[in-house]
Amino acid sequence: MSNKVENPIADRNSLIAHAELSTQPLIGKETTVHESTIGYACEIGERCKVSHTILDDYSYLSSDCDVSNTTIGKFCSIASHVRINPGNHPLPRVALHHFTYRASRYGLGEDEDEFFQWRAESPVTIGHDVWLGHGVVVLPGVTIGNGAAIGAGTIVTKDVAPYSIVVGNPGKPLRKRFSEEDIAGLEALAWWNWSPLLLAERLDDFRQLSVADFVKKYCV
Repeated sequence: MSNKVENPIADRNSLIAHAELSTQPLIGKETTVHESTIGYACEIGERCKVSHTILDDYSYLSSDCDVSNTTIGKFCSIASHVRINPGNHPLPRVALHHFTYRASRYGLGEDEDEFFQWRAESPVTIGHDVWLGHGVVVLPGVTIGNGAAIGAGTIVTKDVAPYSIVVGNPGKPLRKRFSEEDIAGLEALAWWNWSPLLLAERLDDFRQLSVADFVKKYCV
């Protein structure tokens, strides 16, 4: 029989210290990140374009995503080929083509910087623990609440309530993931702000408890 005294806290600290994702984000090949803030334990896949964006702790973007002027919360799961806050073309103008505002590219004059200002003034806000499926498009100015799940190929044109499942083109609410009572409990609990050690300690409860039992256990 071993006389070794196990120290689960030390074991968890060791696991966290040697985690693949930590303070240094993983950035895929051919990905560009411009004037953005990337949080703890984040990952951005290959061939992504990220600009003027906040990607908070534990969130990831899969490959071939294009994200601009967006705040993304913690623990968000964003599948490949997602487009968040795409640009628009000038419908009222004689020409839709971007030569009118990216004129220097064609040797036709100065760029029209103010044309791009509307995008900065219509940011997208995505809450915590949100899942965006493959090929989702989120239009400018939209807010997606905590815990929402957006089905593959959905075009999100309007705000999404917390813990809603939204599908289709245009996106429409299908149902809520949980009861209103449990949703209120999760919002109050804000588990996404727990420390890595606390997450590790309670990992089995994340895996095994029902939402109602989880809320009951930790909402004091």
